[in-house]
Amino acid sequence: MSEVKNVLSLHGISKFFPGVKALDNVSFDIRPGEVHALVGENGAGKSTLMKILAGLYNPDQGNIIHQDKHVKIRNPLEARTRGILLIHQELSLSPELSVAENIYLGAWPTNFFGVLKKRKLNKDSLIALSAMGCDFGPKVRVGSLSIAKRQMVEIARAQAFNANVVIFDEPTASLTDTEKEQLFNTIRELKARDVGIVYISHKMDEIFEIADRITVLRDGTVQGTVHTKDTNINLITKMMIGRELNTFFTRANSEIGSEVLRVEKLCRKGEFENVSFSIKSGEVLGLYGLIGAGRSEVAETIFGVRKADSGKIAWMEKEINFPTPRQAIDMGLCLAPESRKEQGLVLNMSGKNNVTLPHLVKYSNYTVMDWRRELATFEKYREVLDIKTTGADQEVVQLSGGNQQKFVLAKWLCNEPDLLILDEPTRGIDVGSKSAIHALIAGLAEQGLAVIVISSEMPEVLGVSHRILTMSEGRLNGEFSGMEMTESNLINAVSQHLEQTA
Repeated sequence: MSEVKNVLSLHGISKFFPGVKALDNVSFDIRPGEVHALVGENGAGKSTLMKILAGLYNPDQGNIIHQDKHVKIRNPLEARTRGILLIHQELSLSPELSVAENIYLGAWPTNFFGVLKKRKLNKDSLIALSAMGCDFGPKVRVGSLSIAKRQMVEIARAQAFNANVVIFDEPTASLTDTEKEQLFNTIRELKARDVGIVYISHKMDEIFEIADRITVLRDGTVQGTVHTKDTNINLITKMMIGRELNTFFTRANSEIGSEVLRVEKLCRKGEFENVSFSIKSGEVLGLYGLIGAGRSEVAETIFGVRKADSGKIAWMEKEINFPTPRQAIDMGLCLAPESRKEQGLVLNMSGKNNVTLPHLVKYSNYTVMDWRRELATFEKYREVLDIKTTGADQEVVQLSGGNQQKFVLAKWLCNEPDLLILDEPTRGIDVGSKSAIHALIAGLAEQGLAVIVISSEMPEVLGVSHRILTMSEGRLNGEFSGMEMTESNLINAVSQHLEQTA
């Protein structure tokens, strides 16, 4: 490793937004050849700080020193040309463009007349892709690649622009365990080349596996920076939330009642087949499997987003035709989807309007909205879910991931459903918000709701569920309850099925 000297330093950074101070006198540094983790609850200021580094925001106060020089980073292209690259949680790629066009997006090589030098673009991109060990070429359309390979395209930008600082924002949110290991190997290779790495994640096991140092933010201020080897998860969690978190998971102590939903031999060609299960009131049913197992597709078919090819659905012990989403909502069946930003919210609308959007008839006389009732509903669920927002009219795009997820839940809870399907309910949110959502799930079940929790996180599905179904390659292949719900049983169920279908 190089001599311990900062490749990038921030001193006294502050940033203000309407009604909120996002960062307050924050100092942070990155050394060459280290992985420096940045952790904190949603809304702590992590993303704001990194967006300042990436040129997306300008600080209101403070200084940035890059390679021993005071600099101003006015836009993303300037950050990139300085060698500072931000890899977003939601990848910033254009799916209809080629890999090469995405790598050099904003800096395409052109001749004197402004015509694209396509041969040079592809040649330079191939060099970057080869250095990353990618098994796809520069001419491939990005939209045809998997999430993991798209992420490699983002990382290839670091190679193409000779990056000295690479910022990873929740990089494993949509990756399998195998893909995560590939990413960690890439990070280690970057580290060996003296690149400074900033790693943002809510997954503490990842932080302690990959990071050399950890800096904790809370409410826009730095709580401290520690060497990973000198601390533990409990201490970091206490720094993050200001208290010890006694339990991360809460299982409902609820009375299991009558059947709410039953599906029999549900099939959709190319996605899943012969899926059969039931769920009762007061029950939390976990659905575990690897990404791509077909779990989300089953949920969307039950909700009416997709149409089944065959099978039966019974609601309250009465067989029904396959519903539309509107019919499902009116019955009392609601789905909080996997992607809150793409499927769960209208980002440029206010929190108040997002909550009532699926239920407009309830808040109007068919011509005029009853804004007092709408506001009362918003205030009720802001308090119940402890949503941090400046007010009813703040756009949800301005909120942290955890608070956005709470608005997704509020939107369906105000419909007073009988069955709530939660697809990856805690993806990309902090441990404090996770604990709150797990407690909420338990509370809903104790009130008599049936809840299906779809999760790729084994500790989560083990911690909140009364019963767990495992799924792989579009088929249910295991059912566990009580003492049978163990990590080894879930792993064996999934892996044995994969071996049989290989």
